[in-house]
Amino acid sequence: MPSGPPTTPASAQRPRGVRRGISWFGGLRTRLAIAIAVILAAALATAFIATYRGTGTQVRAQIDQGLRQDAGTFEQSFPPDAVKPAQVMKAASHYLDNQVVFGVTPRMFVARIPGAGMVWNLPEPVPIAHRSRPPKETLEGHALRTGRLGFSTVTLDGEPLRLYFMPVQRGGKVVAAIGVGESAAAISRAQDGVSRTFLFAGTATLLAAIVLGFAFATGLSRPLRRMSATAAQVRAGDLSQRIRSRRGPRDEVRVLADAFDRMLDRLEDAFARQRSFVADASHELRTPLTVIRGQLEVLARQDVVTRDDVRHVDDVVRTEVLRMERLVEDLLLLARADEGELLRLAPLRLRPFVTELFDSLTLTADRRFELGAVPDGTLRADEDRLAQVVRNLARNAVEHTGPDGLVRLTVTPGARGWIELAIEDDGPGIPAEQRDRIFDRFHRTDSARARREGGAGLGLAIARAIVEAHGGRISAGVSPEGGARVAFELPGFQPGGRRTGRAGSRAVEA
Repeated sequence: MPSGPPTTPASAQRPRGVRRGISWFGGLRTRLAIAIAVILAAALATAFIATYRGTGTQVRAQIDQGLRQDAGTFEQSFPPDAVKPAQVMKAASHYLDNQVVFGVTPRMFVARIPGAGMVWNLPEPVPIAHRSRPPKETLEGHALRTGRLGFSTVTLDGEPLRLYFMPVQRGGKVVAAIGVGESAAAISRAQDGVSRTFLFAGTATLLAAIVLGFAFATGLSRPLRRMSATAAQVRAGDLSQRIRSRRGPRDEVRVLADAFDRMLDRLEDAFARQRSFVADASHELRTPLTVIRGQLEVLARQDVVTRDDVRHVDDVVRTEVLRMERLVEDLLLLARADEGELLRLAPLRLRPFVTELFDSLTLTADRRFELGAVPDGTLRADEDRLAQVVRNLARNAVEHTGPDGLVRLTVTPGARGWIELAIEDDGPGIPAEQRDRIFDRFHRTDSARARREGGAGLGLAIARAIVEAHGGRISAGVSPEGGARVAFELPGFQPGGRRTGRAGSRAVEA
């Protein structure tokens, strides 16, 4: 049974208070914007690293291709018969003096000749200088003299130099090692350009992403903020508030908002039913207590109390106490149903159960009781509770039919192991607008379905609780005789054998 709503005034808790409880930095909007910015920053960093390294690799590959081509041209300039060191030196010097022309990107040419030394050009305008003796042994000179074959990067005059050395073979032996070098500053310049581009463009993109991400997060979290404000008002006791998110796509937030509204609808209905239940239960208990107190007061005011007076008061008090006991028992039964502790299921032979129960019903009132065909089979149910449902429905039919009125019990097997039991009568029937509400606790219809003396309006509520505990369903409608028809369906029926029926106390073979 749901607890009552808080009694704190609605003004004590407002959405403004909710917003005060959430720091601006710790809010969902800010965290979403920061998350978007961090993800974008990580993506930009990854793209920068890949572009930075790719640019360096591409420029280096272009330089290496040019060095390899120039080295090949330099190697072909050596005559086929140049095998002596002096001849090789002369051929290298001739090439450097007459063939090397500096372009946009000057290149250094070096020839290391065993037994004759090293000759190279300097990347200066004119005239082209070359030397037959190595310069003073410096780190740069050592790098040129000892550079390995293939590609390498050395530092010359404080700048990186990309070198490519290859051997020159004449007469079956290596007569020289020639090299071509070009400044590698172009690689650094290209990578610096990439860095500057990413610095400015990335910063602008990141700032735009933060602003747009915050705006996006604001729109995304707006229903959540409304939900938080609505929850605060509900906590303060105002159950009429709703989110009612009807605009925008039907995404997860919209589905959550609709589910929240439906939950509030059910919650408001539950609280309303609880208040009505408490009021009705209080009224039902107050009535017999008032009668008992009145009888005792009348008895106390009499100067002379006879045995008949005491007997009359005793009868009235006993009657009212029994009414209260029945009401308390019914309330306890409904409470156990709410806790799921109502049933003890066991296999039940349907035909003997129905026929014996019907025989007992025929003794309860002066009515025309009829029993339809009963299928043979086994039903998994709680025998006592199932009998209680049938008796409650039959008692309700008896109360709303006159003498010699019709009360019929029918049993109809359904598909997939379901079976239907129905009580029909020829009374005034149930108004259509009341058929969904007659199973509510303490609910009573108009005068056509008024409560007879001693009733508390819990019989049909108990019937529904027992049926639903079995996993079934119960409903009210119109009988073929024009009166009421209350039927309930239960699962777990296994048919077998033939069907029989009874009318009054007379057995009828189907």
